[in-house]
Amino acid sequence: MSALFPDADPSAIQVLTKAQARLRKEVAKVIIGQDDIITQVLVCFLARGHVLLVGVPGLAKTLLVRTLADALDLAFSRIQFTPDLMPSDITGTDIIEEDHATGRRGFRFVRGPIFANVILADEINRTPPKTQAALLEAMQEHHVTAAGQTLVLEEPFFVLATQNPIEQEGTYPLPEAQLDRFMLNLWLDYPSYEQEIDIVRSTTSYQSADVRPVLSRDELLSLQSLIRQLPVADNVIRYAVSLVSMTRPGSEAAPEFVDRYVSYGAGPRASQYLILGAKALAALDGRLTPLISDVRAMAIPILRHRIIPNFNAEADEVTRVDLIERLIAASS
Repeated sequence: MSALFPDADPSAIQVLTKAQARLRKEVAKVIIGQDDIITQVLVCFLARGHVLLVGVPGLAKTLLVRTLADALDLAFSRIQFTPDLMPSDITGTDIIEEDHATGRRGFRFVRGPIFANVILADEINRTPPKTQAALLEAMQEHHVTAAGQTLVLEEPFFVLATQNPIEQEGTYPLPEAQLDRFMLNLWLDYPSYEQEIDIVRSTTSYQSADVRPVLSRDELLSLQSLIRQLPVADNVIRYAVSLVSMTRPGSEAAPEFVDRYVSYGAGPRASQYLILGAKALAALDGRLTPLISDVRAMAIPILRHRIIPNFNAEADEVTRVDLIERLIAASS
């Protein structure tokens, strides 16, 4: 153990960095490119958060989530969200069973796909708010209430939802309360020309990749606990809170452009996630404590879905990313 950081074991950080290298090697068998996205998803796994993946069809969002679950040896469940999906299709339902010995009938709860470690909520905006809300309790509390009973979900528990930014007809925008449950909002971009050549070459051959687990469930839980134990300098915490405070129009910390372009800013959960994300990012880099640069690196995926621009921003074509980048520059 380190005398300077009694709760942080440097050898555990080394275990994490080595496991990360093995994990990337396994994922690279299936996923070509997307290194930044993989890093951010790993950060979310370590910080016990949830991810919203946004990208056009065909960018391997589903394949990425499934491959990471396999490499981490976690139980995987995929839920295809559709307009007719019911909450019970997610959490589970009671069925009537008859005891052949006694002839008596009774109810038995059949668990739904939410009872897994990694949940892929595919095209989450395709289902009505009532069904979207079925995820809220599980994402926040890590348990499900069904038939008057509270059923605890097995740890670790992650929800990775995908969303298509085009074809908005027939979709149900996620409410702000549910968006706030996601730690990160990640946008997947098209691969480069060379990467697409590699993708086509590897996916049109007869060979299939065999992804092997590199971390056990218990090892991942230990690494999650390690992230919580990492110390953070007071100036880093102050910077994260100040950055979030600057997003709130009408506050003393808000710059003029925030008052002009933002309707609502981020809440305290954003500050918490900035620090947790910075801790995980530092640990993946082999460091025992995060820097302000780590907070800045996590700002866009954490704040992107927590800042609500107003009509002025739309009229002047100012995006959420533009606002966050200006806030980072103003806080430097």
